[in-house]
Order: sequence, then C-alpha cells, then structure tokens
Amino acid sequence: MSIIRLGLLRLCDAAPVILADHEEMFASNGVRVTLSVEPSWANIADKLSYGFLEGAVMLPPLAMACAAGLRGRKTDLVVPMSLSANGNAVTLAADLQPAFLTGGIAGIVARRRLRLAVVHGFSTHDLLLRYWLAACGVDPVSQVEITVLPPAEMVSSLAANAIDGFCAGAPWGQVASHSRLGFIAVHSRDIWHDHPEKCLTLRADLAERDPAGVTAILKTLRRAGALCAAADKRSALAALLGQAEYLDLPGELIEPALDPAAGGPLFTAQYPDIEHAKWFAAQMTRWHHVPPGSLDQMASLYRPDLFIAAGGVAPEGRDEVFCDVRA
Repeated sequence: MSIIRLGLLRLCDAAPVILADHEEMFASNGVRVTLSVEPSWANIADKLSYGFLEGAVMLPPLAMACAAGLRGRKTDLVVPMSLSANGNAVTLAADLQPAFLTGGIAGIVARRRLRLAVVHGFSTHDLLLRYWLAACGVDPVSQVEITVLPPAEMVSSLAANAIDGFCAGAPWGQVASHSRLGFIAVHSRDIWHDHPEKCLTLRADLAERDPAGVTAILKTLRRAGALCAAADKRSALAALLGQAEYLDLPGELIEPALDPAAGGPLFTAQYPDIEHAKWFAAQMTRWHHVPPGSLDQMASLYRPDLFIAAGGVAPEGRDEVFCDVRA
C-alpha cells in the first residue's frame, strides 16, 4: 500500500486533515497518508503539478487554474470534496478604522490608494475581495493595488506597513486584531453566506489507480469534518492546531477563530458543488484571470460522484446568499 502525500498550509481550515492524521483516522480506514506543511500556495501547486504531492488542502480557483494550465504545468486534478466554508476576513490596518467607520472602504479609497494582499492570484480570497470592493463602488483594478503574500506573512507585513490590509483565512485576521495592528472590516460569510472555501484536491492519476484509497480518504475526512465542527471539542482542536508543526500559535488565540458564529470556518459543508465551481470560473473570467469560454472546462474537475460513492449526500437545497454589502 503506497503512501499518499497531502499538502496543507498553516490555516484553521486545514483542521480536518490535521485531526485525521493526528488521531490515526486514515490508518483506521486502511489508507496510509503523510502530511506536508508548505509555506505557500505556490509550493502546493508546484508540488501537485510535479507529483511530489498526491493531493492537498487547496483553493478551488487555484485547483481550477492548475487543471487549465493557467499557472505553470497543466495538471489533471479532481476535486471530490469541499473541506470548509466561510472563514476568511478582510482585515485593514488599525489606523484606517476611524475613516472606515465614517465613510466605508469607498471613502478611504477616495482619499488614498490602498495596497491589499491576498494569499494567491487564483484564490477565493482574491475573488471575494474583488466582489466586495466592486459591491462597495470601488474598482479593484484601477483604484487599489492587489498583491500576493503567504497567509502566515500577512500580519508581519501589516506591522511593517508594507500593506494596508489583507484578505486571508483564519486565524490571521484575528491575530492582527488581537495584536491591535488591524481590524476586521468584513467577514467573507457576509460577502457570500456559507461560501465554499478550501477543497480537497487530488491528482487525477491517484483517483484512477487507487479508487479504494480515495474512497477511504473521503470517508475519513467526512468524519473528521464532523468532529471539527463539534463545539465541545473546539478547545482541544485549537490546542492541536497551535502546535509548532502547524500554526505555531497559542491555542487560546486559535479557539475563537474556529467559531463559525464569529466568522470562523464551517466544516460540515462538504459537497463539491459544480455550481460553485462555475461561480468561481465566472468571477475569474470577469476579472480577466482566464480567457472567456473556460467556464465548463474549469468546472469539470469537480467530482460529486466520488463524494457520493464514499457515502456523502448531495444537499437538498442551496442557501447561496450574496450580501448587499456597502461598507
């Protein structure tokens, strides 16, 4: 039985994979998995492309871009499962808070050009940030500068005045707020209610040669996601994520960032919905990240059939609400 290598970044929404590995849940389901904590999304994308990883906790737009050959080597991938929903936040520098409270983001941008960071050019963070800015009357192409930084570098870059704000996953917005370097301007759930966030992405050749192993991974992560969602286990989960090999942060700082009621990740929205993939592709087209006509091709790597074969079920109805944010 071969080892399946899964990549991840230091983020709260990698919790199902981390918990499953720590509790030996993969082994209990007859599959050998080893985790590789990477410094950036670019590292994960490159290692997937060249076969150094068989799978990863991934950004859906990045998975779609890799599969379409839009960044680096074209790679056949599948997305058989969503791992989290919500969990991101737009965080701005603390000195911008008075102006934000009186005039919103549009009022700030009318007076100065902001430099805002996202975790990757092909990311939910980039698309949701652009969607929010446009909804607030700000042109994300001409009125702000959007740059790319690894999630774990956001707070230090804010402290160094290298950026004016960022959109990243938990807990980095909470870390900036706790240290009084920044404030959370908007949670991503208030831009798109219960939006899909991280997904499990696998190389297509793994799904072809080891369907039993893929099924075992999906069953394991479905169970791990349910455990991560349990409020009474949140403190223990925060302590696990805070260990040096993962987020390397105090558990008491991570625990509030795991609370869905406070904008943290939701771990029970696991169905890989093709309609969600189409929204990502449409937004990537809107902002000229991809050529027109790529929509169906990019959405085709979503594989709900694999999720259902592993015992998952399709949701009876969707609760997709794009909030009319004017802030």
